[in-house]
Amino acid sequence: MYKEIIQKAIEAREKAYVPYSNFLVGAAVRTKEGKYFTGCNIESASFTPTICAERTALAKAISEGYKNIESIAVVGSIEDYTFPCGVCRQFIVEFGKDIEVIVAKNTEEYQVYKISDLLPHSFGPEDIENV
Repeated sequence: MYKEIIQKAIEAREKAYVPYSNFLVGAAVRTKEGKYFTGCNIESASFTPTICAERTALAKAISEGYKNIESIAVVGSIEDYTFPCGVCRQFIVEFGKDIEVIVAKNTEEYQVYKISDLLPHSFGPEDIENV
């Protein structure tokens, strides 16, 4: 069930631009409409403008008009699971607390979480409505 999205994240990982850390990360987003969008991490010498693979993939989906995100797969190290950073977790939860986050070493070794499990008590769009 998750092999296709993980494979897309693995392929995206190979496109990473990481001349400083040499830590490649790929991500793939699947929308509820069944569309896929991929992203890789892109580093900058000044570090602040560096963007993670997860936010790259999500930005591509959103900029193409797809906001109904079903799942996101993240592949970094092939020896250990690479989880989204705090900024990426906040960015993911913006589009739904039920989004599945698949962290994978490869298509056979992976773990699946809901973003709400990785970022409990998150601050989201519904909180702004209550201000």
